[in-house]
Amino acid sequence: MENTVTAGSPRVGEPGCAIGIASLPNLRDLGGWPTADGGRVRAGLFYRSVDLSRLADADLDAFGALNIRTIYDLRTVAERDQAPDRLPDGAVYVSLDVLADAMRSAPATLTDVLADPALATKLLSNGRAVTMFEGAYRQIVASDSARAAYRQLYLELADPACRPALVHCLTGKDRTGWAAAALLLVLGVPDELVRADYLLTNAQLLPALQPKFDAFAARGGDPELLMPVFGVREQYLNAAIDEMHHRYGTIDDYFTTALGLTDTLVATLRAAFIER
Repeated sequence: MENTVTAGSPRVGEPGCAIGIASLPNLRDLGGWPTADGGRVRAGLFYRSVDLSRLADADLDAFGALNIRTIYDLRTVAERDQAPDRLPDGAVYVSLDVLADAMRSAPATLTDVLADPALATKLLSNGRAVTMFEGAYRQIVASDSARAAYRQLYLELADPACRPALVHCLTGKDRTGWAAAALLLVLGVPDELVRADYLLTNAQLLPALQPKFDAFAARGGDPELLMPVFGVREQYLNAAIDEMHHRYGTIDDYFTTALGLTDTLVATLRAAFIER
């Protein structure tokens, strides 16, 4: 496969293609992406998704067929209490609160924004939403709670007993977006393909959120204000990567210095996730 980025959502069988479980938009396998040295990320080991409170009865069998052993929930305590995950039989649930040190961070305040169009206008108009999310992504890289959460995530992913695994937050785009992007980067997937996977959220999630846009409009809000909130933008991921480079250096330095993982652990991740 050539290292090119195609427009739109990928077809079935291509890296980043949506898994057809209607109640879980933005569910996809991290496998299939080529690495710069000629390898390929193994399929069937690591999935990303929206939160599993949305999982419908009709989709339980299809989701169970993924044979996921470990669910990593990156949401806050309040988010988890409001919408607990539905877990497949036998799956281990692990809570990793990325935003424990940043409770007013943008990804943790979506419910407040949706409920109050006046607040949304105040907080999100005139480019403020983009600035807010850029700052949130820097916190996702640098805060103590985020580094502790991602350390445990990757430490456990190196253990075959924890795989296949799934990681999610609320909508599977910000905290989950960094979890996926950092792993793909350390595995050697080229930057442009990491960004391609990240940006797939716009095609795979936003259509499913149309009722939220409609409800916001019915309350007198401008749905366009929500686009940078419910979607993703390349500058968000760029902010995270810039913060990583500024504070720690390379992606390998992020894993070893920021997360405190050993070179051996990183090598174990690569051996487990890359096929040649």
